[in-house]
Amino acid sequence: MSESYLCALERAFDRRNLQPNTRRVYAHCIRRLSEHAGRCVSTLDTDDVEVFMQHLRSEQRVSPATLGVYHGALSFFFGAAMGRREVMASVVRPRFKRTMPIVLSGTEVEALLGALDSHRVRAICQVMYGSGLRVSEACRLRSCDIDSRRGVLHVRDGKGGHDRYALLGDALLEALRVYWRRTRPRGPWLFPGRSERPISRAAIALALKAAAPRAGIQKCVSPHVLRHSFATHMLEMGTDLRTVQVLLGHRSIRSTARYVTVSLDRVGKTASPFDILGTPRAAALG
Repeated sequence: MSESYLCALERAFDRRNLQPNTRRVYAHCIRRLSEHAGRCVSTLDTDDVEVFMQHLRSEQRVSPATLGVYHGALSFFFGAAMGRREVMASVVRPRFKRTMPIVLSGTEVEALLGALDSHRVRAICQVMYGSGLRVSEACRLRSCDIDSRRGVLHVRDGKGGHDRYALLGDALLEALRVYWRRTRPRGPWLFPGRSERPISRAAIALALKAAAPRAGIQKCVSPHVLRHSFATHMLEMGTDLRTVQVLLGHRSIRSTARYVTVSLDRVGKTASPFDILGTPRAAALG
């Protein structure tokens, strides 16, 4: 892409306040389109995009979910950055089957945390499970974001550029105090990495992947599994859906509602209308 299109893309990123990882992914997708077409993106049209998507689907064997990412990136570029929404208007967004979130049991979470060798990685995983933070949000926590008096974590610049407060229970607060006494992190970041930057998401993912077998867990464990487990366990504890939505930072309650389907304890304790047949409550049914 030429300098002018890079500038237009950066301005669109800034207007929408997209997170750094989203910017990198979108830029990569746009660059792949340009490389495949062999021309500047300013000359590309709907046919070029269709050929590229077919190439990804048939030759690259890209999954439907990844195709959806490409579609979103190109829609953003041609629409928000270039003002050419018509390019993507007839390009069908790939449909894919949503899989059930992987959720650990409470016993599995405890075993997983115990199998982590690093105090820093264990503490950040305790935050993800204890507060439901995304891994990127947990990595960027600062010491000043811990509000022990009110029992909350201040999540700054979360997904979509929104700030919010997350849950900080007594047990998690004590775990963070133990971590602080052991490591005494320097600089602004609660979980520092290299070169005065916060710890990377990749480092957390690798540590969890290595710890899962040691904990006897055969499920595919990623950082987001801890967030899934937080949401599901909160619902199983009786927390209402709206509260879980706010704690997770979901804009739409539909994103939160998917956890109801994996809350096995709630499903198992939900009464069937068949159970009340022959009782006074049955008369109240419509």
